[in-house]
Amino acid sequence: MERFTISLDQELAQEFERLIADRGYQNRSEAVRDLLRSRLEALRFERKEAKYCVANLSFVYNHHERTLAERLAGLQHDNHDLIVSAMHVHLDHDNCIESIILRGLTTSVRGFANSLIAEPGVRHGQMNLVSLQPDAYPHTHAKQSASAGHAHPHTHLKPKS
Repeated sequence: MERFTISLDQELAQEFERLIADRGYQNRSEAVRDLLRSRLEALRFERKEAKYCVANLSFVYNHHERTLAERLAGLQHDNHDLIVSAMHVHLDHDNCIESIILRGLTTSVRGFANSLIAEPGVRHGQMNLVSLQPDAYPHTHAKQSASAGHAHPHTHLKPKS
């Protein structure tokens, strides 16, 4: 663990202390680490350095809106390779919220999310992206089947920093 010291003017220091209290951080170091991770993530995506990502796409829509549910289902089926999981919740008699976990090439994930959010009738669409990197140590797992001991190589994608 590397340590460093920073100096803040009094007003900024007070705002930082409020942030720490509001968010429930146990100490300043955790708050600074989260702020740095957040900014570094944003820079990776701005610079197009994040080839792979995992994302949570959430959106609200009125399921009575003409053909919307079918269009959304069609988009999801067309992009099934990006979808890890989806959850659909009924908010009231008319409105639903969906949360979809996505994983894959960042350009593909963004393209799918943008097209879904742009569908007429979709409201409050938000996506949270986390960059992934291929694990530096590809490995094999023995299959748990009749052909036990047969290995299949694969690589994991893990979050950066």
